[in-house]
Amino acid sequence: MGFLSKLFGGKGKSGNSEVEALVEKTLEGIIEKAQFDLDFKVRTEKEDDGSAVLSVELSGGDEEILKDKKGQMLDAFQLLLKRVIQHNFPEDKTSVTVDCGGYRDESENALIERAENLKQICIEQGKSVYYRALPPKDRKVVHQYLAKDARVKSRSLGDGLYKKIKIYPAKGGNQNANAQDSVQE
Repeated sequence: MGFLSKLFGGKGKSGNSEVEALVEKTLEGIIEKAQFDLDFKVRTEKEDDGSAVLSVELSGGDEEILKDKKGQMLDAFQLLLKRVIQHNFPEDKTSVTVDCGGYRDESENALIERAENLKQICIEQGKSVYYRALPPKDRKVVHQYLAKDARVKSRSLGDGLYKKIKIYPAKGGNQNANAQDSVQE
């Protein structure tokens, strides 16, 4: 039986230990076949709603390959693992996150820092500013951060996967520190 047929083998109901075992087996196969110098730790946590979050932390000599090009390799690992779980356990609602050396947190903090700078420019000048085109997951981080401040609003502009974010002053938004208390439209 080939490597891919092992990955996309039988279907059934999952227990978290079965999902975790499948993810570990899949990662071992990928790392071996690609000859990566990587180790991994897989951890499963239960959420309040009964769903599970499976976290994979990769480490080793090839970490930079995973972080290169804005983490596209991490995203690829994450997508592949999600699809393998969905194929083998169609009823399972486990979400998967793959990280390497805290890259995801660093990336999110950089997005928030840039959003804060643009928000301040928007508030000071009283006009719209634009954030560069971002993929959906990054836009979500920026929109959620900006939604906490009633003085500004944000929306995505453009077609396709990558869209710009327009940050603009909220109508009737207070320009003082108490703006957090004002009602959003």
